[in-house]
Amino acid sequence: MTSRKPEEKLPRDSRLRLVRAPYSKEARPLATARRAVTDRRARPGSRPPEGTPAAAELARQARAVLADAVRVARWADAERARGNAPRPAPTGTLSAPAAEQAAAALRLTPAQVRAGWDRARLAGLVELHGGTARPGWRLRAWDRDDAAVLRGWVALFDAWSIVHPAPAAIAPAAVAEVVEAVPQVLSLLQLSAGPVLVPALLDLLGQRVAELRDERCEVPHGAEADGAGGEGPAALAFLSLLLDWVLAGLAAVGALTLGEGQATLTPLGSWAVWVKLEQICVAAQSPAGNIEQSAEDMLRGCARLTPGPARAEYRAWLAARPVGSAVTELLDAARGEDALVRGLAFEALRVVGAPAEPEVRAATDEIFLRPYALLWLAEHEGSDPEDATAVLTREESTWLWVDTAAAVADHGEVELMVRHLDSAVQGTVPALLDEVRVVGHPRTVQVLVALAAAHPDPALAKAVRRAAFQVHTGGV
Repeated sequence: MTSRKPEEKLPRDSRLRLVRAPYSKEARPLATARRAVTDRRARPGSRPPEGTPAAAELARQARAVLADAVRVARWADAERARGNAPRPAPTGTLSAPAAEQAAAALRLTPAQVRAGWDRARLAGLVELHGGTARPGWRLRAWDRDDAAVLRGWVALFDAWSIVHPAPAAIAPAAVAEVVEAVPQVLSLLQLSAGPVLVPALLDLLGQRVAELRDERCEVPHGAEADGAGGEGPAALAFLSLLLDWVLAGLAAVGALTLGEGQATLTPLGSWAVWVKLEQICVAAQSPAGNIEQSAEDMLRGCARLTPGPARAEYRAWLAARPVGSAVTELLDAARGEDALVRGLAFEALRVVGAPAEPEVRAATDEIFLRPYALLWLAEHEGSDPEDATAVLTREESTWLWVDTAAAVADHGEVELMVRHLDSAVQGTVPALLDEVRVVGHPRTVQVLVALAAAHPDPALAKAVRRAAFQVHTGGV
């Protein structure tokens, strides 16, 4: 289908620009995510296209798209509360007995339950911890936080090719070419602000695939010329099959609707394309009066502050509470599913200092807190911040990289996800992907999907998408 074999190693410069990012007191884990929130406040926000519904209406539509996923996630949460938490297969899929049990409880078919489960995982509504399913932080905020709902739907939108896999008979290289061309198809749909005939989309898709091949200096030979980007009736039929798959996949996540020979972006789909084009994310709202808030709400409010004012806010919050209960509350906040809150909790614990040491040391036994706790202890014991990361094993560093990337994906902007590659300990992208696949972080798929959607290098993005699909399906 293309002059490059599907198994070919990454072309061009697949090396990471840095083996280890410079580490300073102002560049601890999650500093990039915090800067993103701070920068958004200082920059005037652009306005969505005329006719875009309000955020509350978009969130209502997103909740409708993910209704079954939320029902399945809440069923799993209720079972967990009863001591009967679902234990998915190693691949993350719901077991047949659990699917049957959920189907009976929710009056859905087992197939609907499995589809809802997969969507819940991709949208961050459920996460896997030690082989047990538990609710993601987004599920807790689902009914009250429109921004969390829209971010969950955007995560599903980014993963449309995982939600609706391509036919097995189609070569992965051809699928990757078409996925790479989809943004142009979506742009045409948005600019048209109405139905677009399928032949027009087919023509654009063919042109874009041909352009991508020209950019890579790839010339198909023999039978490959009949694939996507080729010429003749066979090539047109093959490309039409791929376009049908693309449109069905985007419709499956609620981004567009299909009519007789035409496609139309939904309001959600049009808004998502605008978000991608403008490279902005929904801002997380923080409550006023941080000092009187819970630890989690205080930390979310401080995410908008630069490090100096944030430390002042931590000190004021701590001064209003007994130090023991304050440390306990901060660590409880760190145990949640929001990685940004986790990183900021340890920033606040640095302000506490020595009184926090016993509980922080005990936290090294918890997988989600261990890397942060080890860094805290190293700095507390006098290590220079630039050398503190040496206390982490390679696996712990990789786990921390994924956790930080999850915070960037949830609260940052797309270019920050690309820049986050600089902080990985691995020297090459293939090495990073190999180790990320096995580290076992519950947000791995979402992080890889977000990185693939953000990265400007098409070859690297294709490799990252493949890794995300392999992690989601349990492949190698």
